[in-house]
Amino acid sequence: MKRFLKRLAIVLFGKSSSHSFPRFWILLFDCVLVLLAYIIIMGIQWYAIPNSMTAQAIAEQSLSVFLAFLLAFLLTKSYNGMLRYSGFRDILRISVACLLAMVFLFVGKFIVTQVRIEALSFFPSYYKVFAITFMAMLMLTISRLVIRRIYNEYFRKTTKTVNVIIYGAGDAGPITQNALAQDTSCQYNIVSFVDDAKQKTGKSINGTLVRSAAEVLNHEFLNKYGVTTMIIAIPSLTRAQQQGIINKGLDLGLNVKSVPHVSTWIDNSLTSNQIEDIKIEDLLGRDAIILGHEDVRKELEGKVVMVTGAAGSIGSEICRQVMHYSPARLVMVDQAESPIYDLQFELCRKEPFASMNVPIDFIVANVKDKARMEEIFAEYHPQLVYHAAAYKHVPLMEQFPYEAVLVNVFGTKTVADLAVKYKAEKFVMISTDKAVNPTNVMGATKRMAEIYTQSRHAENTKFITTRFGNVLGSNGSVIPLFKKQLAQGGPLTVTDENIIRYFMTIPEACSLVLKASAMGEDGNIFVFDMGKPVRIYDLAQKMIKLSGMTEVQIKITGLRPGEKLYEELLATKENTIPTNIPQIMRAKVREYDSETVDKQLEELREALTSLDDFAIVAKMKEIIPEFVSNNSEFSVLDK
Repeated sequence: MKRFLKRLAIVLFGKSSSHSFPRFWILLFDCVLVLLAYIIIMGIQWYAIPNSMTAQAIAEQSLSVFLAFLLAFLLTKSYNGMLRYSGFRDILRISVACLLAMVFLFVGKFIVTQVRIEALSFFPSYYKVFAITFMAMLMLTISRLVIRRIYNEYFRKTTKTVNVIIYGAGDAGPITQNALAQDTSCQYNIVSFVDDAKQKTGKSINGTLVRSAAEVLNHEFLNKYGVTTMIIAIPSLTRAQQQGIINKGLDLGLNVKSVPHVSTWIDNSLTSNQIEDIKIEDLLGRDAIILGHEDVRKELEGKVVMVTGAAGSIGSEICRQVMHYSPARLVMVDQAESPIYDLQFELCRKEPFASMNVPIDFIVANVKDKARMEEIFAEYHPQLVYHAAAYKHVPLMEQFPYEAVLVNVFGTKTVADLAVKYKAEKFVMISTDKAVNPTNVMGATKRMAEIYTQSRHAENTKFITTRFGNVLGSNGSVIPLFKKQLAQGGPLTVTDENIIRYFMTIPEACSLVLKASAMGEDGNIFVFDMGKPVRIYDLAQKMIKLSGMTEVQIKITGLRPGEKLYEELLATKENTIPTNIPQIMRAKVREYDSETVDKQLEELREALTSLDDFAIVAKMKEIIPEFVSNNSEFSVLDK
C-alpha cells in the first residue's frame, strides 16, 4: 500500500517534491472527478429505476455537465492551487466553481425547456443537477485533502519532527494548527490543545483532543508524549495572563512561542513563520503603553525637526517615529560615523521610510563643537530639537568625568543656547532616572543638564525634560549584554542579587517622549510610568530559560563604581502632578535662578581646565548637594 501511494505521489508531484503538478493536469483531473460524480449519480438512479436512461441521454448529459464544470473551473481558476498545500481557500474556490457550474446547468435546462423541447435530454433534471453538484464538490474536496495527507505523510522532506501543544482552543487554535501543517521546514505533531474553559475540554479539533492545563502542563504528560514546544494561540490575553502561561511553560523546560495579534497577520491569514519566539519584553510584568498621537501630529507635521544623538538607540527610534508624522525636514546629528551610516541606509532604502518622501539630512558632528553646531543651526533653523546626545555608561563615565561633563553638561548647554538663538519652538532633553539623587558622575552630569535647561526662560523657546529608566535593547543595557554572554555559553554576570531596575521598550520610551513634548510647557520635567521594578537576577534566570541553555550559570560580580541597587524616578524633595495621560506625570521640582546656574557652570568650566577629576567631581557635588558617590573613588569627597 505504501509503495502504491509513493508511486501515486510521484505521478502527481514529479520525482522531486519541489516540482509542482502542471495546472492543465489538475484541471483534467478535476473534470474526470466531475464525470465520475455524474456516473455515480446515474448509477444510483439506474439502481433505483432500471432502464430509466438511454445511452444517448447519458452521453449528452455527461457532455453538458463536463462543459458546465469546465467553464466554471476556468472562470474561478480553481485548478491554480498546489494540491500538496490545499487549504480552506482552495476548498472555498472549488465550492464556488461547483455552484457556478450548477447555475450554468440550471440556466441551460431552463432555456431548452422554453425554446427547444427536443433537446430536453441534453441537460439533467434539476434534482440531478443538485445531486451531481453535491457529489462533485464532495469528491473534489476529499481528493485534495487525501493528496495533501499523502504528501505530508510520505513525501515531504523535513529536517525534524517537533511534538507541540497549542494553548488555546478558540478561533486561533485551529488556524495555528493549519499554519503548522503548511510548514515545509519542520514536521509538527500536534499532541494536544490546552484550554482553561471547561466546556471545551474533552472535545476535539481536527482529531486532536482538547485537555485542561492541569492535565497537560506537567512533566509526566510532557515526557510521555515527548512534547518540547508550547504555542500560545490566544492573542487577546492580558500581559499578566500571558506571563503566567509563559512562566509555567518555561518552568517545565518547554520552548514557548506565541501567535501574534490578528492585526499583524498577512492577508488575514497566519503562517508558521509568523509564530514568534517569546521575547524577554513579554516577561517584564507590565503592559505595553499605547497612546493616541493626534496632538503629536499637530506638533510635528510640517516642522523642521532636529535630533542630536540620532544614531543611538533612543535617538534613532525618535527619528523613525518622527518620520511618520510628515515633518518638513528631519535633521539627524551624531558624532558616530558607522552608526549614522547604518541609520542612513535604513531610512533611505528600507520601507516604510524609503517611500515617505520626508527630506532628511544626516550630519556627522559633535555637540561639543560650538562652531560646527552653530553652522548647522544657521543652515536648517530647526523648530523642534530633541537632544538625545549623551554619554550614559555609568562605570566608564566614573573613570572619565572630564568627558562626561564636557558632553552631557556643556554639550547640552551648547545645543540649548543655539535653540534659543535660532528661535526653536521647543527643546526637549532626554534625561534619565540616574539624575535623581545621583550616585555617579553620569547621573550627576544629567542632573546638571536638567538644571541648566530648566533655568532657561526664552521668549520663543520652551524647554522640556523627559526622564525615564532603562530601555530594553538600548546600547549599554543589560539585555544585549546577557544575549552576548549567552551566545558565548555564559556565565551571565549580575552585579548584585538584589539589584533592581525599571524597564520599558525603546519604541514605548520614544513614543512617550514625543507625547510629552507635544503637551509640555516651559520648564516641565516629565516622568514616565515605568511599571514595577524588575530584579536583574530574575531577568537573567528568565533569559536562560528562554534560550533553553539551562546549564548556563549566573555569576555575582559586585556593584560597579557609581552603581546603586535601585534607581529613583523622583528625588525626595520632588513630587508629581498627574496629567491627562496616566502614563506621564509632571514632576514638581525646585526652581533655579538662571544667574546662579550660569555662575555655577562657569565655575565648573574652570574646574574642567584643571583636568583634575577630583576637582571636577568636587565642584559637581558642590552644585548638586544630593550627589553622593556610591562604590566609587570619589566617595572620599563626601566625608
